Amino acid sequence: MPAENFVYLGDTARLPYGTKSAETVVRYSLQCAAALIKRRIRALVVACNTASASALGALRLQHPALPVIGVIEPGAEAAVAASRSQHIAVIATEGTIRGVPIKRRFIG
Repeated sequence: MPAENFVYLGDTARLPYGTKSAETVVRYSLQCAAALIKRRIRALVVACNTASASALGALRLQHPALPVIGVIEPGAEAAVAASRSQHIAVIATEGTIRGVPIKRRFIG
């Protein structure tokens, strides 16, 4: 996407997200998204695994016209596809594991 401009927001003031409650991660994520939306973004990539696990639903509900893309599912799907056994191991923070619904957990 060479013609696109990119805006990066790294919430270094409140990290790590992985040790925070899901409610806190959702609140922080909504605040970050609001700041980015003021800059007229056309899509939002949530590059934090914990925020992807806990806040994607809330972000999509709050901003239904904005494409909101997480990082967990694409990464897990690519890893499973590259695996001969179709099973993978995942190392993640407590917050990320807690935030991924059981039915979406890639446990074989």
